[in-house]
Amino acid sequence: MRGTLNDAKPPEAAPRRNVIAAFAALYIIWGSTYLAIRYAVTTIPPFLMGGVRFLIAGSILYGWSRLRGAEAPTRAHWRAALVTGVLLLVGGNGAVIWSEQHVASGLVALIVAIVPLWMVVFDWLRPGGTRPPPAVFVGLALGLVGLTLLIGPDAIARHGPSPLDVRAALVPVFGSMLWALGSIFSRYAPRHASAQLATGMQMLAGGATFLVVSVIAAEPARFRVAAISMPSLAGFLYLVTFGSLLGFTAYIYLLGATTAAKAATYAYVNPIVAVILGWAVAGEPFTPMMLVAAAIILAGVALITLARPGKTAKNEEVRLPREERGSPALRETAERREA
Repeated sequence: MRGTLNDAKPPEAAPRRNVIAAFAALYIIWGSTYLAIRYAVTTIPPFLMGGVRFLIAGSILYGWSRLRGAEAPTRAHWRAALVTGVLLLVGGNGAVIWSEQHVASGLVALIVAIVPLWMVVFDWLRPGGTRPPPAVFVGLALGLVGLTLLIGPDAIARHGPSPLDVRAALVPVFGSMLWALGSIFSRYAPRHASAQLATGMQMLAGGATFLVVSVIAAEPARFRVAAISMPSLAGFLYLVTFGSLLGFTAYIYLLGATTAAKAATYAYVNPIVAVILGWAVAGEPFTPMMLVAAAIILAGVALITLARPGKTAKNEEVRLPREERGSPALRETAERREA
């Protein structure tokens, strides 16, 4: 969802059935994690759940990468992983986890879809930042209009007998800002050559920070293992195995097997999957206004994602080498191919 994703070319041909399977996994699994979170936090404290989840998944990714020959990370890599893990996982994902105690999972997924809006704004405001092209400003406006329809002044009345907790709905808005900040930071921070190892490091750092926040919130004192329900346990295990491990693996595979623009289409599909699953499985509200807001937000995201590059603060055209376009993981894949 960054830069000129549509300019990246697929590095090599990949079996069509593998690509289709990876897209299906990415669309369904990452879209379904919102519902899994909702069930997980019913009997497991949110920050404790997030901490244990990412420590387990991070340990598996880190250990697997090292066993496959990845070099040991440096202190600079760990410092960058700590900052990125705190912003992305504790700030971004933590806001989602906490808010789903009070807000429908599908609605949270639609709110989180505005991440590209904040990324454009923060990338523009940074020193020497990139000035967005006109289409991006239209996308920003559309995204804000859709967000207003979701959690604006009239949203409470539209949710019928279960009024919308607007304050809780604003938490993932703030979390989306932290996720965008972490994404911008990760583009310029020192990164390990292995995308899998770097992600494992971020999960380990974020998971450890989650546990610190959990202790500060006194969650361990209130938590009882015997109180965990089967739906909560199933949701937690789903998040660790499918959401963190299988979903990420599918995403990394697609970054190497197709264009980054195609891989980024999960940003359009995941909210729709989350809303449908929340409505069909958990009985969450799905109103016509939510459908209109979703269409507006996703249209804005599409304009931002597919827009041509803008200019820097010095009004110079941004022209990056092909391997520096798209996501950091895609760049790392290109660098390893050329080595």
